[in-house]
Amino acid sequence: YSQQFNVTSFNATAVAIITLEAFAGMWINAFLVCVLCIAWVKKKALNSNEKILLLLGCSRFCSLCFSWIYSFLSKIYPYCLYTHHILQLLQCSYSFFNCSNFWVSACLCVFYCIKIANFRNSFFIYLKVKIDRIVLLLLLASLIFSLVIGILVYIIIDKAVCKNHNFTCQGRFWQATIRAEEHFYPIHFLTGFVCTTSFVAVIFSAVFLLFSLWRHKCKMQTNSMNSLSVDAHIKAIKSILSFFIMYSINFISLLLTLIYSTKHQNRVMLLINFIQHAFPGVHTLILIFSNPKMKTTLLRILSCVKCK
Repeated sequence: YSQQFNVTSFNATAVAIITLEAFAGMWINAFLVCVLCIAWVKKKALNSNEKILLLLGCSRFCSLCFSWIYSFLSKIYPYCLYTHHILQLLQCSYSFFNCSNFWVSACLCVFYCIKIANFRNSFFIYLKVKIDRIVLLLLLASLIFSLVIGILVYIIIDKAVCKNHNFTCQGRFWQATIRAEEHFYPIHFLTGFVCTTSFVAVIFSAVFLLFSLWRHKCKMQTNSMNSLSVDAHIKAIKSILSFFIMYSINFISLLLTLIYSTKHQNRVMLLINFIQHAFPGVHTLILIFSNPKMKTTLLRILSCVKCK
């Protein structure tokens, strides 16, 4: 009895922490989306940077929402997950929004690189001129690839469920006998592919921007002149470095998930889960504070809430 009580208490604590992280992240991303939507209504248009941030905020809000639902059900009402198609739909939806989160944030890094870096290469100049059209194509490609990943995850889990199912007399519920190993490796292979490709895009963007900044500073020293381009380079590099740090943490947590999920190390997996739930909110907060207008609006809202 005491062991069962400890497990229940542990699950309740885990759900409470995940709920705080998820709702804080959802609030931050909802704020980002609301500010951009208000700007869209006022200006009747959004620039490429704002379009990427809007889609990023929406995908992070939805991924946190589905992730929280899954965590809540798996800890408190685990048998609900084995109602026909519930597990498949939850994992499919989470995979879609999580993949779009990774690839859209990678698109933001690529956008910063193309927009700010200075290279005389004709192909790079063409990219700089056509940046708005390229951004739309990248975002569309990200959504299509994310949808494909989501569908593949649905198919993989559905096959794993069908191999291990036992119907009740009404045929509505799956018995919780699914082995994690049956669908664990294919799903994490897909997640690793998504995380790796977006991580590579972030690394290349950072390298190109650093190289562009180094060349620009060399030209400034030889010509003895100042330029605002250095400030733009430094701001972009700071943003991409924040992406790099957050991606590195998330990539390490993914590797730890691969290692510990088959060893049934619940406490380690829970710590990894905390990190993954914190990622969308913390990084969006960094993006908000790097934008002066959004930072001012957020601080104004927080001061009003504090006064009330």
